[in-house]
Amino acid sequence: MSVCHHRAVDYPHDQAPGAPIRSGIPEHGRIPKYYAVKTHVAALIEELGEGGMLPTERDLALRYEVSRETVRQALRELLLEGRLARQGRGTVVAGPKLEQPLSLASYTEGVRRQGRAPGRHLIGLERFPCPESLAAEIGVARGEPVWHLERVLLADDERVGLESTYVSVARVPDLAEKFDPDSSFYAYLHDRLGISFGDADERIETVLATPARRCSSVRRPRCPCC
Repeated sequence: MSVCHHRAVDYPHDQAPGAPIRSGIPEHGRIPKYYAVKTHVAALIEELGEGGMLPTERDLALRYEVSRETVRQALRELLLEGRLARQGRGTVVAGPKLEQPLSLASYTEGVRRQGRAPGRHLIGLERFPCPESLAAEIGVARGEPVWHLERVLLADDERVGLESTYVSVARVPDLAEKFDPDSSFYAYLHDRLGISFGDADERIETVLATPARRCSSVRRPRCPCC
């Protein structure tokens, strides 16, 4: 039988029973050191506010009397959760997460409801015969011409997602000439063409970016793979 050993510390003095930290502790009730550090840093995040610069790993290790590797583990989880962001050689408090509910409404409307400015950056618009694998998903015949519109989604000029739209050319024949790629596709269909949605299938995926997509999604204009 293998045994997992964790160095553990007591609950932070200000941690109330039932608070979020308890969801991450093992059954024996002791908190792994990195998780206690994560809780302390989470409290520090609240104090600093959005854009606040976090102390260095060395300073945090000295403050909480742990190794730098323990601090790194705590910061990695907070980075993955979107509560921190890398900025240059430092780490800052990230802004609030963008929430886009699954509904028959445009991305533009959803972002504006959260008090942020929506935007888009065109990657490409191409026309091609629909392959069999895609035809079944979008309800067209195999070989029927379709548009593929791919754009980076922005919120307050922050790149938050990559959008791929497939639509039959017969439905929107003048897409390349009359659609502004920086605008809402929903609004174009509704306001210009009089098309309304009764129902829809929307799919959100988390995938590893290909080199091309990584270049289109980075914040800086330069990309080492280009």
